[in-house]
Amino acid sequence: MSKKEQKQIKTSESNQQIKKISELMLEKKALDIKIIDVQNITTLTDFIVICTSESEPQTRAITDHIHEQMKKDGMKAWHIEGYENLNWVLIDYVNIIVHVFNREKRAYYDLERLWADGQISQVHDQ
Repeated sequence: MSKKEQKQIKTSESNQQIKKISELMLEKKALDIKIIDVQNITTLTDFIVICTSESEPQTRAITDHIHEQMKKDGMKAWHIEGYENLNWVLIDYVNIIVHVFNREKRAYYDLERLWADGQISQVHDQ
């Protein structure tokens, strides 16, 4: 199998996982969900998924829901950071990094501007 074919399979799997993660965010009423494709600009990860939460309990609910459901699907987080404070929680799945921000931290860190060279898409509730 060529490297190009391997990359296409990996991207297809990642797209399914990203879709699932964004659906899980929507189930817990996350706001302003964005997906940033950074495959062509960094080797740190392939995709970044960002959402905003309106409260600490909602941040906890979003984080727990994603972590538990993805684990059931066989996708275990490599690392979770920020769960103690619930202002900004990062869930690292290596090829996908999930960020759950409160409004203040999201505006301050402005990851969309930081990764503006990536392909950014908005997730809408259907």
